[in-house]
Amino acid sequence: MYLLEEKIYFWLLLGIPILILLFLGVLIWKKTTQKKFADASLLKKLSPNQSVFKSILKIIVISLALACFVLALVNPKVGTKLETVKREGVDVVFAIDVSKSMLAEDIAPNRLEKSKQLITQIINNLASDRIGIIAYAGSAFPQLPITTDYASGKMFLQAMNTDMLSSQGTAIYEAIELAKTYYNDEEQTNRVLFLVSDGEDHEGNVKTIAEEASKEGIKIFTIGVGSEKGAPIPIKRNGIVQSYKKDNQGNTVITKLNMTTLQEIAKEANGTYIDGKNTANVVEEVTTILQNMDKKEFEAKQFADFKDQFQWFLGAGLLLLFLDIFLLERKTSWVKKLNLFNEQ
Repeated sequence: MYLLEEKIYFWLLLGIPILILLFLGVLIWKKTTQKKFADASLLKKLSPNQSVFKSILKIIVISLALACFVLALVNPKVGTKLETVKREGVDVVFAIDVSKSMLAEDIAPNRLEKSKQLITQIINNLASDRIGIIAYAGSAFPQLPITTDYASGKMFLQAMNTDMLSSQGTAIYEAIELAKTYYNDEEQTNRVLFLVSDGEDHEGNVKTIAEEASKEGIKIFTIGVGSEKGAPIPIKRNGIVQSYKKDNQGNTVITKLNMTTLQEIAKEANGTYIDGKNTANVVEEVTTILQNMDKKEFEAKQFADFKDQFQWFLGAGLLLLFLDIFLLERKTSWVKKLNLFNEQ
């Protein structure tokens, strides 16, 4: 297991292609200027040891040195020991609506992307709770079982889209039924399901399902994403809107946030409805909800004793600079013998 301590320094790698472009520009300028100054035979006499390969080798070495220094700044860390630790938390399952109506852009950038942003921020604020993720539309599909691996949770979350389930609709009852199987610890007193949806096109008797979930100790909190005014569902190709979804009569479909349904579900399952418009407010409310719940102790395995690895990259970068300064600037006979570019 490894950690990247300062990922922001990866942006410095953009300096490498810029450096290469500058090098190519200088090389082309030199060739053009030399041709204007003298013919090839005269240039050969004036600069007998000139080597294009040496210049290319030099820019490669400098680029590799820069990459090593950037990695040293990022400071990768490697976990040297896997240990079992005691943690206390709540089992939290996120069920995310991935039906086509979630493509509506009445909330930026669209309902689905907003849902993913909300859950990502909630996960970032969790301390020791276990999480699980479910995707649902016309059917429900498990994305991530109960785990303490938040990084995997966010990775699976970002991969979710409206094409991952072929059956459309919003079968919320299947999502709730699937969520029941996630809570594998019978001693867990607090089982939480966050249902993120626009509340449209729900199939089945969700009120009865919510009541059954409540009897099994599952509290359902609904997060409404969208607006009551509604918006059309765009049909895009390569990120460009081609048209909007239409009904059988050829009218443009306007999808609206069904707040009433979401409020009813939350009420029947001892939860509350949360307006998903403001990310900060949602995160604060969810954090408060989880902090006020009884925690269950459980075991989790995690890597410990992370060791800094920056010194290896720093050493490699210094070595490459040493080669550049003490070898490539000299008239090295071995480079001339290689003659990789058939230079005469």
